Amino acid sequence: MTKLTFTISALYLALVGLALMLFPIQFGRDAVPTDAAPELLALLRLLGGPFLGIATLNWLSRNAEPAAIRVVLLANIVGFGAVAANDIWGVASGEARDIAKLFLVVHLLFTIAFVMAARGGRR
Repeated sequence: MTKLTFTISALYLALVGLALMLFPIQFGRDAVPTDAAPELLALLRLLGGPFLGIATLNWLSRNAEPAAIRVVLLANIVGFGAVAANDIWGVASGEARDIAKLFLVVHLLFTIAFVMAARGGRR
């Protein structure tokens, strides 16, 4: 399960990172104006880089030693958990765009999958 979770999350994070870097207006539909300031587009593109870095880390961690996997699992739990909490806040408050409901489910599922993978490694 850990290898599958790392693989799927790596692909997801790579897609998000590339979308932010290459198509920030389209990816940010209903949140980013079509006439967005160049500074906003530069910021969105900047945020795509760390997504690609974490995607690479997860991809390479698929076959790592258990001690290294534990650290990467914890980092993903924190990252996806924080994003899921932000999604919950945005959806509950009505501040998020409609697609945030879908992202909330995706991010919660990743959080749960990483928690389960971390718990499975302790047995």
